[in-house]
Amino acid sequence: MKQKIYVQKYGGTSLASCEQIKAVAHKIKAFQARLGCKIVVVVSAMGDTTDNLVELAQEVASIPKGKAMDLLLASGEQVSAALMTLALTEIKVQTSVLLGTELPIITDSVHQKARILHVVADKINAALLDNDVLIIAGFQGITAKGNITTLGRGGSDVTAVAICAALKACECQIYTDVEGIFTVDPRLVPYAKLFTSITFERMLELASLGAKVLQMRAVEFAGNHDVPLRVLSTFSDGPGTLISYEENTMEDRVVSGIAYTCDVARIAMYSVDNIVGCAANILSLLGDASIEVDMIVQSIDNNGRFDFAFTVPRADIAQTKVIIESLAHKLNAKSIIYDIAVAKLSLVGVGLRSRTLIVSKMLSVLAKQNINLQAIASSEIKVSVILDEKDIALGVRTLAEAFDLSEEN
Repeated sequence: MKQKIYVQKYGGTSLASCEQIKAVAHKIKAFQARLGCKIVVVVSAMGDTTDNLVELAQEVASIPKGKAMDLLLASGEQVSAALMTLALTEIKVQTSVLLGTELPIITDSVHQKARILHVVADKINAALLDNDVLIIAGFQGITAKGNITTLGRGGSDVTAVAICAALKACECQIYTDVEGIFTVDPRLVPYAKLFTSITFERMLELASLGAKVLQMRAVEFAGNHDVPLRVLSTFSDGPGTLISYEENTMEDRVVSGIAYTCDVARIAMYSVDNIVGCAANILSLLGDASIEVDMIVQSIDNNGRFDFAFTVPRADIAQTKVIIESLAHKLNAKSIIYDIAVAKLSLVGVGLRSRTLIVSKMLSVLAKQNINLQAIASSEIKVSVILDEKDIALGVRTLAEAFDLSEEN
């Protein structure tokens, strides 16, 4: 009978110091001994390593990008992989290590935001014949031409899910600093309710709206390949949250969760020439640069000119500015504002677009706290608003109370 294989991923908060790496090594050893299984461990960079590497790059380049940037960023996971291998070997666990480029994990050629095309599992299977645990550096891959790529923020989640799918492993376990998926960020609302299970669809929406526990593409990949996905705490015991196709009772609620992200920037162009196709051209150029655009608002003034505003990931603001400024003479905009002090706050639920009273209540609750909104968008399962970043914590706590999303209510 084929031996059971589990894939575990440990994030940067779980590996922030050498002491924590040693503690995780003991956790892995105990899990392997208890189940008698093989484990593939995917590791992220330690703590704030990736942020520090980005800051170094910004000291030598105005918009760091391309192959050189991927070479730099991939080094963080390599350090974690090496240290974890040494820690496990020290406590007598039969261990080996592979980089994403060695497997290989084949990706497309979009630097810093590459997508996985294929995972070659031969080396993993071979390594597991002689080892109980195999360590793999997450977040990185290689193109068909041999260039190193990275998978974007949270990319180690994608690495783990893709490897789990390739191996047809029992489960992909994502270890982090919270006990699972909550109705709202427990760091802002300590009594937030824990989901014991949640569907891929609902988790995908939460992740896309800013819930940082799981990377959106990892959830999407897991759903497409039917990978059993579980989120657990590195620092405490518990069943965590299972993400699957099964429905759960929490989904019967009209509003089942709150997500937010401060990783956004808002660009607003005022009094632009109303040229047919102008907005499409702007979005096309941003798309060609692999910049994701969200929360688009367009309005026409009394003079037949229009205002056009949208949000992008904050990390892309410099590149976005270059593109917009290159169009400035064609747009004939009266002014262009770049705002990086904003955040996106979202309610997630069932049939929200058709539930006017829910949307009205959300806006009223925020208004009573004197929270000004810059944009509003809705779909069947979400209502999102853009607000000042300084108001995000108050907004999250107030909505959690108003919609009964904490255990205290």
